[in-house]
Amino acid sequence: MTLIPARPWTASKPPRRILAIRLQAMGDVVISLPYLQRLRELLPADTRIDFLVLRESSPLPLNLELFDRIFIIDGGRRFKLQLLYTMPMLVRLFFRRYDVVLDVQNSPISRLVRRVLRPRAWCEFDKVSTLPAGERTRRTIEAAGFPLSGDPARGEPPWVPARGEPPWVPARGAFRLRSDLGVDALLRSAGWDGVSPLVILNPAGAFPTRHWPEVSYEKFAKLWREKFPDTQFLFLGIPRMRDMAARLCAAIGPRCINLVEQTTPAQAFAIIQKIKFILSEDGGLMHMAWVSGIPTLALFGSSRSDWARPLGARAAFLDAEGLECAPCMQETCRLGDTRCMSLHTPEKVIATALRLLE
Repeated sequence: MTLIPARPWTASKPPRRILAIRLQAMGDVVISLPYLQRLRELLPADTRIDFLVLRESSPLPLNLELFDRIFIIDGGRRFKLQLLYTMPMLVRLFFRRYDVVLDVQNSPISRLVRRVLRPRAWCEFDKVSTLPAGERTRRTIEAAGFPLSGDPARGEPPWVPARGEPPWVPARGAFRLRSDLGVDALLRSAGWDGVSPLVILNPAGAFPTRHWPEVSYEKFAKLWREKFPDTQFLFLGIPRMRDMAARLCAAIGPRCINLVEQTTPAQAFAIIQKIKFILSEDGGLMHMAWVSGIPTLALFGSSRSDWARPLGARAAFLDAEGLECAPCMQETCRLGDTRCMSLHTPEKVIATALRLLE
């Protein structure tokens, strides 16, 4: 098991101020949220938890009641610019006198912040093990002295190790939003009747080797509606999904809702709290769903399921285990048939989805 660099909190009283750091893309920030939310629930209400994040990933954390204060680093994805914007912020952070720094990033900038702040307890994200990202986040926070499976109802403070309890996993309804951002009106204007269950189909894989065939999505939708005829299928996402979502909506039928390019990440997260189920390729919406306790089925092709798979009793995944070429991590299939995704037949996927819902 990987040894996580950390200095655990050993005081008999809880810390007063905690800074969590996650400086990466939205999906990675989302994965860290349920574990920080669990920590928030276990600590006293007067313990402050602040968050340091990149500008591009800040809209969702800003809309959560999880954090007391959010500090934002500009500079896009350019390291030198990020470092330039970090330097003046160090003074502001230093005078907040943090007791604990949870570095769930482990980058040169996050390590610099932690060393300048000189907290009493700290941890650095496990970047090397093959465990799922969520599990590595949990283990990193626990290495700082905060077992997330502690039970205050039994008089066990979270910084005292729980006895033999299983690792905590996300549960539905854990997050409180500062605003629903008008998503009900947005959904209704796009065709939702306000009653029918919503199911997201998310063909958002970054490369062709991460895409499930369009005809498979069509067949899945048909099989799903045989079981749940009142379902409305929903598409959210970014520009590269536009053409595929339009074709699938046309094939699935008039009750399909297409909101691709019409929501912010925070609005997408608020909408996900309302859905019944999501079928997703490896992407940000998949992470938003499983961390929210939504039944989530993820499809993996060329990417590594051991790193990115969803966690929890309401999540499942199908990968290309058994194929010698997978996971190849390549953008295009060297064999020319993307067999790692086509082996997930609609019949296999619907059977897995139904078991998950049970």
